[in-house]
Amino acid sequence: MRYFLGIDTSNYTTSLALCDEGGQVCKNVRLPLPVKDGQLGLRQSDACFLHAKNFSLLQQELMADLSAGEISAIGVSARPRDIEGSYMPCFLVGEGLANVFGKLLCRPVYRVAHQQGHIMAALYGAGAMPLLEAPFLAFHLSGGTTEAVLVTPDDTRILKTSQVAGSLDLKAGQAVDRVGGMLGLPFPAGKQLDALACQSMARFHIKPVLKGFDCCLSGVQNQCQKMVDRGAPAEDVARYCIEYICAALDGMTARLLQHYGDLPVVYAGGVMSNSLIAAAMGEKYDGYFAPADFSADNAAGVALLARRAHAGRRDTEGENVYA
Repeated sequence: MRYFLGIDTSNYTTSLALCDEGGQVCKNVRLPLPVKDGQLGLRQSDACFLHAKNFSLLQQELMADLSAGEISAIGVSARPRDIEGSYMPCFLVGEGLANVFGKLLCRPVYRVAHQQGHIMAALYGAGAMPLLEAPFLAFHLSGGTTEAVLVTPDDTRILKTSQVAGSLDLKAGQAVDRVGGMLGLPFPAGKQLDALACQSMARFHIKPVLKGFDCCLSGVQNQCQKMVDRGAPAEDVARYCIEYICAALDGMTARLLQHYGDLPVVYAGGVMSNSLIAAAMGEKYDGYFAPADFSADNAAGVALLARRAHAGRRDTEGENVYA
């Protein structure tokens, strides 16, 4: 059996994955980057160091029952998004490791965008891989990104993404983590805020701020702070935060579908593993959501993209690069 290795060194998670020739993800191992209590993030220099430390542990787990010779190709997240100028230092760690593996094993290295990996993982996790054959809309909501892209088939990129909407200020993941910080939750706060929000019986009528297809999310932080200041129960603050993000996502989805027609909608990224958002948007729009393991940062989609890119390669020198 031959395998395809995926590497992703995002801002808060080191991840490695393997998929086989048939397109099944065999392993998907991850280690979060530790963040000290009270902090809401990491400096890039610290993230790079922690990725290097995590990688030595993960590769032992990944390669436990696998020989290096069984790897056909390597995929790596080399940048945040598939646009010119997209850059974040932490991805250099993964790219450097992929280059070393490629040279030592004489295997091709395929460079993809972190966002493409998220979308591919969501398609796989939701059992929606056939969507790759035609255009669809995809939302990517995480700590650093809140945007919608139009995805179209592409011979070179496998999936080509063109941004069609986004947040004009605060990102959804930032809002979750900042509100979580107000409530004393550890960073990242997604899982804990979800669980807390589910305990609330409060319901809110929220009119999101939309400008065209774009949204503004800074209001959620301000409103939640006011709720905390006047002594509102923590579960109600958490619920308001999630419902605010959900209302913005709802408004953006409705406007995009009205403009682009009845396209399938895929929801990717760590914020999309929230149970309340998934339930509401899945019911209203019949959207595609992946399980948590394929929503949060992971390398599974990168490995799957490497497999597809390798199948369509044009040279036999083992030097081709997917960009």
